Amino acid sequence: MVCATAVLFVVCFVFAPSSVATGALAGSLPFAAILAIVGLGQMLVVQQGGFDLSVAGGVSLAVVIATHLPAGHDSALLPAVVAAFVCTALAGACNGLMVGFLRLNAIVATIGTNALLYGAIFAISGGVPEATTNLLAAIATDSVFGLENTVWFALLILLLVLFVVKKTVIGRRFELIGANPLAARAMGLKVRRHQAMAYVFAQLLYCVAGILLAGITAQPTAYQGDSLLLPSVAVVVLAGTSLLGGRGYPVSTVIAALFLNQLSQFALAVGVPYSAQTIIQALALGFGIAVYSLRWPARPLQINKSKDPEERDELVAS
Repeated sequence: MVCATAVLFVVCFVFAPSSVATGALAGSLPFAAILAIVGLGQMLVVQQGGFDLSVAGGVSLAVVIATHLPAGHDSALLPAVVAAFVCTALAGACNGLMVGFLRLNAIVATIGTNALLYGAIFAISGGVPEATTNLLAAIATDSVFGLENTVWFALLILLLVLFVVKKTVIGRRFELIGANPLAARAMGLKVRRHQAMAYVFAQLLYCVAGILLAGITAQPTAYQGDSLLLPSVAVVVLAGTSLLGGRGYPVSTVIAALFLNQLSQFALAVGVPYSAQTIIQALALGFGIAVYSLRWPARPLQINKSKDPEERDELVAS
């Protein structure tokens, strides 16, 4: 993914230099960061062999709550942010209950939750956009060392997810359950609980993305999260996370978000209409699925004959 992203930037520099200009990158990086946060949430669900199609509802609900409840007053921003986290956590718990414990199909369950979320969205907003507060705009768009805070939030969340998933016992159990639920259950692990919690933590990440999105958009609409559904799955697939569950790749997911965002910028720079962006994202998703579905020939096992016989036996057994 790193090589593909580097090649894309070289192609952009040669054929569409305006897409890699300083101003263009400064304007597009925050949206790449939003996609990275959403992609990390989707990755947690995919690691458990599921799909979360309530991405749009979770992001849009956070946007609406963060803008409509404060109604332009900075003093009401903190209660609105807390309310957004509570509501999205409940949505994640609803998904987790249906998928993890009731064993419903993940696609059907999360589509139903998404419909409920949009019902709440229109009940709060009435379909009318509301301007974001000055405080939220400052939190999301102020710069530190030349990068907007939204980008720093994405990097911080990446480090948090990377540490929890790769460096803690809970994270290793999480990946084991995703790779082989039957074996994990035989070991006494709480398989259903881990699967359910994946949806809760995913919704919390969608909430963060929605709040930041409300901050970088002057008047966000109730449909702000719709454009993130397909890309959220695409970046997870491009990063190499198996759709059957198992090991996840947080760093590659963030790089894939940067790749997909820059690919869209390149397409716009060369004159591809904005309406074709979904087609480009779908092609990227299909390409990722095709690449990681190929069965590559296994490398022959190399055994050093000079090793002790017991060590050779252990190597063959592994």
